[in-house]
Amino acid sequence: MRQDPTPYYETFDGQPSPLVAIESAWPSGTSTGWHSHARGQLLYAITGVMVIQSEAGTWVVPSNRALWMLPGLRHTVRMSGDVDMRTAYIDTDAARNLPTQTCVINVSPLLRALLMEAVRLPRSGPLLPRAEHIVGLILDELRISSSLALHLPTPGHPVLRKLCQALIETPSDRSSARDWSARVGMGERTLHRLFSQQTGMTFAQWREQARLLSALKDIAEGKKGIEVALNCGYSSQSAFSAMFRRHFSLTPSEFYRQLTEDGQNPQP
Repeated sequence: MRQDPTPYYETFDGQPSPLVAIESAWPSGTSTGWHSHARGQLLYAITGVMVIQSEAGTWVVPSNRALWMLPGLRHTVRMSGDVDMRTAYIDTDAARNLPTQTCVINVSPLLRALLMEAVRLPRSGPLLPRAEHIVGLILDELRISSSLALHLPTPGHPVLRKLCQALIETPSDRSSARDWSARVGMGERTLHRLFSQQTGMTFAQWREQARLLSALKDIAEGKKGIEVALNCGYSSQSAFSAMFRRHFSLTPSEFYRQLTEDGQNPQP
């Protein structure tokens, strides 16, 4: 069972600190349910993979990354692999110049250490100088951290939305854009144009991203090698590994070892 369930849904409004951090542990397969927060949220998993869904799309966040989420975004978080989570709730009115969009960011060794320490800071009362320094450094790291393309945007067009949901549910389907356009009763050129307009990606790019995010979940759940490759629509383990390495500069097996380490995670 998850530890310390109540604070996860607290807003921490009215607290003097612009940042309040908590820790929680979630078994694989569990979910937070749909909710939102008045404060901005920095979600970081020491181990495992978090899958965050919202109406704006899906983010898959492995353990050496974090998700910065804007205030008020309704979302749910599902765990792939056991997730040891650190969450920082940030008052965006008090902390200026933070990222203006929800995004996945790199977690530097410094930011990781700061988040580990921040959960020990008092949640109420005035901040002592040491706590002020820790909070200030976390905000500085958030401001300068690079963002990563681990987002799967959800199109607004109803036909395209259903098509994308099918691609998410069956990443092993190797049907071409022409095949899909025939299935949904849409011209192939129209399908390509809508994908570009509504997601900022081509059909091929969106599907590869969907397969990559599916692979992250499978790897976190302990699936290995050819099983992950076939689940993601690749005919060989080598082809899948080449795609995976192109995105993460790691093989799937190296990535799995990184996910399950309980310590400093190397940065790819």
